[in-house]
Amino acid sequence: MPIAVGLNLGHDGGCAVVAGEKVVAVAEERLNRTRYSGGWQAALAYCLQAAEIALADVGVVVFSGVGPRLEESFTGGLDLFGLPAARITTVDHHLSHAYGAFCLSGHDEALVVVADGSGNDHQTESYFLADRTAITRVGGNREGRARAGGIGATYEAVTNWLGFDGQESGKTMALASYGDPKAIEVPLFDLSGTQVEGRLARTHDRGLAEFAATAGLDLGAPGWDTPRARELAAWVQAQTEDVLAEVVARLMAEHQRTAVCFAGGVAMNCVANEVVRRRTGARMFVPPPASDRGQALGNALYGIHHLTGTVPRLPLAGRDAFGRTYTGEEIRLALRRHPRSGLAERHPHRRFGWRPESDPATAAAQMLAEGRLVGWFDGGSELGARALGSRSILADPRHQATRDVLNTRIKHREFFRPFAPAVPAEHAGQWFDLDEDSPYMLFAPQVRSERRDQLGAVTHVDGTARVQTVDAAVHPSFHRLISRFGELTGVPVVLNTSFNDSEPIVESPAQAVATFCHTDLDALVFSDGFVAVKSDD
Repeated sequence: MPIAVGLNLGHDGGCAVVAGEKVVAVAEERLNRTRYSGGWQAALAYCLQAAEIALADVGVVVFSGVGPRLEESFTGGLDLFGLPAARITTVDHHLSHAYGAFCLSGHDEALVVVADGSGNDHQTESYFLADRTAITRVGGNREGRARAGGIGATYEAVTNWLGFDGQESGKTMALASYGDPKAIEVPLFDLSGTQVEGRLARTHDRGLAEFAATAGLDLGAPGWDTPRARELAAWVQAQTEDVLAEVVARLMAEHQRTAVCFAGGVAMNCVANEVVRRRTGARMFVPPPASDRGQALGNALYGIHHLTGTVPRLPLAGRDAFGRTYTGEEIRLALRRHPRSGLAERHPHRRFGWRPESDPATAAAQMLAEGRLVGWFDGGSELGARALGSRSILADPRHQATRDVLNTRIKHREFFRPFAPAVPAEHAGQWFDLDEDSPYMLFAPQVRSERRDQLGAVTHVDGTARVQTVDAAVHPSFHRLISRFGELTGVPVVLNTSFNDSEPIVESPAQAVATFCHTDLDALVFSDGFVAVKSDD
């Protein structure tokens, strides 16, 4: 059986192992508890152990990184652990994204569009044709064009001006809904065929400032909490939507493809994804780990092609859960706060009681209907940036005040950032303007106007929602929970946000218990059959 390991050297480092239909993948940050962390060592040990594979059994290890291209002789030091250098190779950053998107899509052939802040050698946009025999680059940004001229780098520059880190472009996307996109008429992008020619000459906020000075554009003061900042966010969002939709439309016409896979950090912009899908009519697939969190998995899938000569087909089928599962005994150790559970990283002192529970989904639904905030832990963890019912904090979506309670007690986020709804797939069309499933929170349709009063906590200011549709066959426990909540309240929707405070999303039962104790969550529910509830101090 061919076995491939993928390792990512850049930010959002991690590891993936693909061995036949068995896939295990995890981000390094989930283990070392540092957001956006580089590195892969802990993730490699985790994946090999979970897959029950020895390093000596691995047919190929594939590395990728950002910036300068890795040398062909790069080994990452794995040769010191007895792995022959001949079994270690590297792959182009954008090609890795393309493998991750296409192989997980289930399509037999597709157009693949990759757009991010930076790949290797200043690439920011790359276009591929993919089938089961090859993934071939057919275009992208002009060679020699500065990275600053890319879609992702331009969005990042505005994000920096607003006071956010480059990894926090989602905040800009959320703020954009509060601004008028027509307040600024200066264009940010030109197109030469399908080549993007952004107008910034330098990256980050300094590049935006220089462009504004040349164009006679008043940016206002740096920071996000001004009316001008909201206009800037709306401006870059609208410009991004327009250029992406036009690029995809031209590529579809040129290559006669309707199936489009989209990856790279720009693909995490669910509002733009919705616009592109509706304007072009593309059958779009965006993988949950579309950003560099998916690099390791793309590398491993490239490795399988390297070993077998065939591009692998591993359709996601609705659930992004590549982490290992945990046993009932491991959960018990964590609930008992036993040192062997790994709880030493942040010992919690909050008192709570716990019990076995024969129907945890129903217990969780009852608590949500009573207005409680619940941590939900179900199966293996998600690889992507968004919690999809494996490591989630859940709440009642009906009341706008729930957003304030969540932000005050747990999430500590800016007021303008929306929370997402999860809904059984069979009910989605009754509550949202959806014409197809959206299992990964990567599209933002409108909430139906007659339903908005019932979904105050998950309807954004522009009437959209970052919807997750939940299939009973794919996610049975989570589907049962939402359905039961619907029976109790008449609203078959729950608010679903990531199980964390300021740290990375929890991975293990011990981390779930630690975050449960550290925050003001009311309860912690393990779908394997355990419920923990805070005790009065």
